[in-house]
Amino acid sequence: MSLILPDNYKVRLLPETTEVAIKLIKETFERELTKVLNLRRVTAPLFVREDSGLNDNLNGVEPPVTFEAASIPGASIEVVHSLAKWKRMKLSEYEMAPGYGIYTDMNAIRTAEELDNLHSLYVDQWDWEKAIEKKDRTTAYLRQTVTDIYNAILTTEDMVTATFPHIHPQLPREIKFLYAEDLISMYPGFPAREREREACRQYGAVFIQGIGAKLSDGERHDGRAPDYDDWSTVDENGYEGLNGDILVWNSVLEVPFELSSMGIRVSPESLRRQLEIAGATDRCTLPFHKRLLEGGYPYTIGGGIGQSRLCMLLLQKAHIGEVQSSLWPQEQLEACQTVGIVML
Repeated sequence: MSLILPDNYKVRLLPETTEVAIKLIKETFERELTKVLNLRRVTAPLFVREDSGLNDNLNGVEPPVTFEAASIPGASIEVVHSLAKWKRMKLSEYEMAPGYGIYTDMNAIRTAEELDNLHSLYVDQWDWEKAIEKKDRTTAYLRQTVTDIYNAILTTEDMVTATFPHIHPQLPREIKFLYAEDLISMYPGFPAREREREACRQYGAVFIQGIGAKLSDGERHDGRAPDYDDWSTVDENGYEGLNGDILVWNSVLEVPFELSSMGIRVSPESLRRQLEIAGATDRCTLPFHKRLLEGGYPYTIGGGIGQSRLCMLLLQKAHIGEVQSSLWPQEQLEACQTVGIVML
């Protein structure tokens, strides 16, 4: 996505008021999320050892920030991309009962991002993970969890609009559920990103399920790593994938806007299958993968929810730099200034 400079952009909150609003949004959403999903907060690492297998490789092409520590000779250390596998390990250590889980503040540096209105070098999100039973590995359970998260978002929006009179509600009261496969027939001839765009424009808020496996057109809707979300299991409706993305229509930028990537996590069977599909069976010997294949971790569901993304959406900002402090190309800063976009 190239930089968007919206016509007649109106700043609804000054920077100092924006800082107050950011705090209110984070406090409100955390409270609602922990309530609806039965979560408790834990402390998370900023970096892990490369040989632990705990870091996520996202689409498989984004290089992590890597460094060495003088006090840990011979160890290659990586700044986390996200904490999907680490959270599952912690649930096991804490012996969390099914129906209960954890969340944490996840901070990352993603150097491969193309910087624009939505993408920053700095990533901040709520990473959460919840223990479930084997019988819960269904689309019905996944979609109820998505509904609970979306309702927490709506409650937070209600707080924002009640507190700041210049901000008006924009989200629909219900989220639409669609399979990635559905979008092929709904929007024939469109590439995946354009199908997302049209679905978001039509419904306002959608959960697109089944991201990672090849669809009927021979292409994947989007890439997914093979070792956290289960994108290969056939669900009760005959579709592949127990994962997906929450997207909404951003009316300021007029683009689809991803708030969360989430899903039911791999079982031993689906992990082995997905590693084979991805040509990544060498990971079977890594500590995390080996233990999971042996049945040593609980069944879970989890995901990440963008903190700056949510603040940007609810405060109706045109650039993520209006709600977080990061670095941007000088030409982008100058272009934003011309339309009244003020970076923090």
